[in-house]
Amino acid sequence: MADVHTPVIRTDIPHSARIWNYWMGGKDHYEIDKIAGDAGLAVDPDISTMAVQSRQFLIRAVRFLARERGIRQFLDIGTGLPTMQNTHEVAQGVTPDARVVYVDNDPLVLTHARALLTSTTPEGVTTYIDADFHDPEQIIADARNVLNFNEPIAVMFMGVLGHARTYDDLLRIVRTVLGAVPSGSHLIMWDGTDDSQAYVTLCENYTGTGGTPYIPRPQAQIRAVFDGLELVEPGFTSITQWQAEGTEVGEVRPISAYGAVARKP
Repeated sequence: MADVHTPVIRTDIPHSARIWNYWMGGKDHYEIDKIAGDAGLAVDPDISTMAVQSRQFLIRAVRFLARERGIRQFLDIGTGLPTMQNTHEVAQGVTPDARVVYVDNDPLVLTHARALLTSTTPEGVTTYIDADFHDPEQIIADARNVLNFNEPIAVMFMGVLGHARTYDDLLRIVRTVLGAVPSGSHLIMWDGTDDSQAYVTLCENYTGTGGTPYIPRPQAQIRAVFDGLELVEPGFTSITQWQAEGTEVGEVRPISAYGAVARKP
């Protein structure tokens, strides 16, 4: 659980979770994050679309698993700052007894989490673990205090694995967590891809500010994360096109953010 000591929140270095919050139209960021966010928008105007659409993907995927697959447990790793329709609100809106564990190691996220926990349902459980996703063994150990690892769990990595130090690290993290959950569990995962030069440049510029590097990777590498799993229709695709509702005008446009939902056999 969260550290009992007073968290140290750096306001002189931009942070990806706070910048993401700014791009989504939230208020939980500092001036340094707004500056970095505006600089990012100047390089890649699509980044705000990615931020908004990533939340829409989360809502659709969590609702699908709760409603269609009967999933009652969710492990949301690298959750970021609370915003509208968070994982527990979506899941418990379908099944009030859903149990949701959020994982993050950002002090600001953990501070906001304490207030967010008040919105859980009486039947359900919502809690946070203070941990770095580079230590999946610790996440699993702490999550066992809340989740039943004999029953299916939805494991979520929503646009955070670009922060993995290497691609091998990325695979190790996902496979360690999936190795601990039973058959019938699901993986919800998306990440930024390198097929947009503007997005790649944005990420390089962010690294130059002193923030934790975020590495866009080829679609094939992201797709490989789902090897050995049973993809849910429509399979691996741009997050804007995963079980998306039709639009009144035109069609849903793919963006440089790809992922899927898949079942562990």
